[in-house]
Amino acid sequence: MLKNPRISIIIPIYNEEENIVLLCSELKEILIFLLTKKEIKSYEIILINDGSTDNTQKVIEEVSNKNSFVKYIQLRRNFGQTAALKAGFEHCTGDLVVTMDGDLQNDPKDIPRLIKKINQGYDVVSGWRYDRKDAFFKKISSRIINNLRRIIIGDSLHDYGCSLKIYKKECIKDLELFGELHRYITAYLYFKGYKVGETLVNHRQRKFGKTKYGFKRGLNGILDLLYLKFWASYSSRPLHFFGRIGIYQWSLAILILIEQVIKANIIGSLELGPLLMLSAVLGISGLLFLVFGFLSEIVSRSYFQNTGRLYNIKKRSK
Repeated sequence: MLKNPRISIIIPIYNEEENIVLLCSELKEILIFLLTKKEIKSYEIILINDGSTDNTQKVIEEVSNKNSFVKYIQLRRNFGQTAALKAGFEHCTGDLVVTMDGDLQNDPKDIPRLIKKINQGYDVVSGWRYDRKDAFFKKISSRIINNLRRIIIGDSLHDYGCSLKIYKKECIKDLELFGELHRYITAYLYFKGYKVGETLVNHRQRKFGKTKYGFKRGLNGILDLLYLKFWASYSSRPLHFFGRIGIYQWSLAILILIEQVIKANIIGSLELGPLLMLSAVLGISGLLFLVFGFLSEIVSRSYFQNTGRLYNIKKRSK
């Protein structure tokens, strides 16, 4: 349990000019409450303008000038939520780091609940929007991806898409964010051995602006999930993944060849048909998978030799 921790609130923002003032006002109210209760030592709000095309930056600067605890980072263009979060993580000073959306759908009043949960011994706690206030398509697609994620990842979280999360500072120092992996930060930390928890949070209707979610983002989420599973399971031994596929293909090619030889002995001739062609293709593709596995193994070993991130230490004696 952290006593009187410093807390950082990181909020990626893209075209949310109408929400910023109200969001910062709500956050200020709850953070002052936590400060007076001595549950936190200090606080900061970091707004990351991810290449907004409206008046977002102007509003952010006005709020920052009026409130010394509000800081901002303006990105040169829209790099995406993962890059925006990474920028916030690299510039925050808190012992506890809260992330949330800038659309007012996450409720700042849930922050004390997140702090209480993480003080129960968790390294990261994710919000669970049990009663979501989103469009039907968005809720259904999110449920499908969450169910798929539980099958692939093997954890018990219900709502990976919720941006309202809290992390201990040591977690974000251990993150290697790239692509669009912001959706699966908790899964990434889970694979690294951190203790991940979940708590129910309020979810509100969007009042202003438009949702940034679409069909394309849903597909990207599935691809990112598959990549994360591969990275977690085979990043240090890619030959085992690609080599097995190659050996399976060779085995099937040999079985087909044996079947064709036996058949030829029965009918008295061996003809070049579809099955023999398939056997040849499987033999060649199996070889290619093995070669690709060896090359991936070389790249992987070079990476881990340079980074030294083959394992993760929780504690050690002094």
